[in-house]
Amino acid sequence: MKTKITIAAIALTGISIYGCGTKEETTTVVAQDPVKVEVLSVANPDGIATINFNGKVTAANSANISTRMMGFVDKVNVKVGDEVKKGQLLMVINNADLQAKSAQVKAAIAAAKAGFENAEKDYKRFQSLMKSNSISQKEMDDMTTRYEMMKSQLEGAKQQQSEVNAQLQYVNLTAPFDGVITNRFIEAGDMANPGMPLLAIEQPGKMEVSAMVPENQIQLVKQGAEVVVHINSINSALKGIVTEVSSSSKNTGGQYAIRVSITEESRALRSGMFATVGVGVKSEVTTNSVVMIPQSAIVSRGQLSGVYTVSQSNTAILRWLKLGQKTGDHVEVLSGLSAGEQLILSAESKLYNGAPVVY
Repeated sequence: MKTKITIAAIALTGISIYGCGTKEETTTVVAQDPVKVEVLSVANPDGIATINFNGKVTAANSANISTRMMGFVDKVNVKVGDEVKKGQLLMVINNADLQAKSAQVKAAIAAAKAGFENAEKDYKRFQSLMKSNSISQKEMDDMTTRYEMMKSQLEGAKQQQSEVNAQLQYVNLTAPFDGVITNRFIEAGDMANPGMPLLAIEQPGKMEVSAMVPENQIQLVKQGAEVVVHINSINSALKGIVTEVSSSSKNTGGQYAIRVSITEESRALRSGMFATVGVGVKSEVTTNSVVMIPQSAIVSRGQLSGVYTVSQSNTAILRWLKLGQKTGDHVEVLSGLSAGEQLILSAESKLYNGAPVVY
């Protein structure tokens, strides 16, 4: 028996041929057309690596509204989610004592004002009489003293009114700025205590991120540096600037607090969302060199995740990866892929290990 094998590219089918008197078996391999693919070079041409810090989104302008007075809550005029204007009445705390004191002060002001006006008329009349020597200097001095006393009483009553008005601000709570009510900690009928948060208000629009940086990386974060803020819950990557870098970790467990102002607007962004702050640094100053690849290139097989890469012989090779956190539409590769490799992003037909590719 004589066997003849013809190979074109990749073995696919076998055909047996039998002749008269002589038995000849031939195996023919039919070529697989290369699959056209789109590739991405996994590289870092700028020599920049990324270090990531976890944080939380907060409103740049927010406040917890409280009171310095103790009393029962008479009325709460807002609920969570309400938009309010600066100076709008939000809550009323029982102020019967203050109302009574305010009435007393108003009566005292009215009496002091009447006495002052009467003393002022007498004072001016005595000044005219003094010019014509119709009264003695002692009489003029007595009238001056009375005039000054009535004037002081009126001013004292007005100061008491200012004090009552200041106290009324802590029982008639108003919005400190235009914003949205984000939390409500008390209901009508509850007892309000001094310093206890009653309502929370935030001004929408301008957002920032508060994050913590480990001691061994704080030198890599500079105030004014441009960063990328990744919000996984809304699949967004937003631009930001580092506005604050703490110089002490005494009260923060050995980590340093930073604050990042988000300079790019997003309507989907909400206070309280978890964020990842990506800071670009020169790769030679950190061992945390991060390889990021598009999530669309990931191939999943059960619990395994991988990507197709291009081999030196221009064939597709499936590489299993260990993946890290997702940032926007990209995912971090912890192991299994190195800078400089050719990653297959998409293919015009189905890929498999060893499939020839062209790009």
